[in-house]
Amino acid sequence: MIGWVALSVLFPGVAHLRAGWRRTGASVLAIYLSGVAVVITVALMSGADLAGRLIGRLGLVAVMSGTLGVAWFVLVVHSYVVLRPGRLSVPGQLVSGVLTGVLAVVSALPFGLAAHYAAVSQRTIDGLFTSSGEVPAGEPFGGRERVNILLLGGDLAGNRVGVRTDSINVASVDVRTGHTVMFGLPRNLEGVRFPEGSPMYNHFPFGFRLPSGPGGAREDLLFSVWEYADQHPEVFGGRTGMGAQTLKETVGEILGMRIDWYTLVNIGGFAKIIDAIGGLELTVGQNVVYGRHHEGLIPAGTRRLTGEQALWFARSRTFSDDYARMKRQKCVFAALLDQAEPATVLTRFTEIATATEGLLETDIPVPMLEHLVPLAAKVKRAGVTSVQFVPPMISTAAPDWEMIRAAAAKAISGGTGGHGPAKPPKITEGCAAVEP
Repeated sequence: MIGWVALSVLFPGVAHLRAGWRRTGASVLAIYLSGVAVVITVALMSGADLAGRLIGRLGLVAVMSGTLGVAWFVLVVHSYVVLRPGRLSVPGQLVSGVLTGVLAVVSALPFGLAAHYAAVSQRTIDGLFTSSGEVPAGEPFGGRERVNILLLGGDLAGNRVGVRTDSINVASVDVRTGHTVMFGLPRNLEGVRFPEGSPMYNHFPFGFRLPSGPGGAREDLLFSVWEYADQHPEVFGGRTGMGAQTLKETVGEILGMRIDWYTLVNIGGFAKIIDAIGGLELTVGQNVVYGRHHEGLIPAGTRRLTGEQALWFARSRTFSDDYARMKRQKCVFAALLDQAEPATVLTRFTEIATATEGLLETDIPVPMLEHLVPLAAKVKRAGVTSVQFVPPMISTAAPDWEMIRAAAAKAISGGTGGHGPAKPPKITEGCAAVEP
């Protein structure tokens, strides 16, 4: 009897057929097999497109998964009932009833977990992405060949005023092939130019220049454009919160392209993510010293870093410079993507979702996720070309803006201005090379 009940977990309806409920058993089994066939066919034909569509319907996925879990539980119990357990002895009824209950719970558990993960994912997405924004029907990217996304890393810690964008990159993606050109800009670019006619251009027609601070500190570099715009609403006619839009326009002016969206990652928040996946394995090329009094040390070699250690590895400038730090930050970001294995994500899903709170800020609208997810799959297959605008290629004190725009256009058109295209190596093999 228990064997038939167990078989009904995998093939619903067989226990009913065995008990003589032929019409019911045949109907349930036919519906089940048809459903499995449809799911497999859609998954094989749709691929990443299906994942994109599901992203926008996670609430429905949660409800459907929960409903299926209840249905499976009821079906297993009913399969046991139709086999007439009353014919067994009392001990046999007791044992078979307990085993059936266990089977019912086990069969419903995957659906319950799927519903939980979908609900948690929906809450996470709602907290990270904006619900505003329209997506043109049939033309999600407005008919353009490329989309450009500003990728920022900043320190949003509560003990700092404003947003300083320490890592500034642009991913320019071909929407047809997925081939991506990644442009890196140094945080300490001086005299950055603003689009003609913009409020910042009207305020700084000859470039972003401010008086030096105490000790000669400069606060008019590229990394402080967002903060300056947020702190000076009078420049924008009283409008507040103009930092993100201003930096998008500024970087677009530098590279000669339109920036569609931005994502700002709280570098400090990465420590929570790294701890949630159990640490990050990196090959440290040489000793990295950190701390106000140089009290911290990450020794050279391959080792598993905690979230705090990985954060210091990415941020330290002690006995180093901004360019070495930029490379280490890319190393940490890439290692996180490489080592966040599906099994790890599933087993620590709730912890990872919780850790993302406060990690990301973006203006990508939720409806665009349906189209960006399959585009990301194309990017992974097509590879990435990297163009880093750092010395000696450019001078940060006196940048050649025309040369930067020309190099960016050449890289996008398929020229040789970058380093690629190629898929990056596994980060545990490449981190040793990031130190100068």
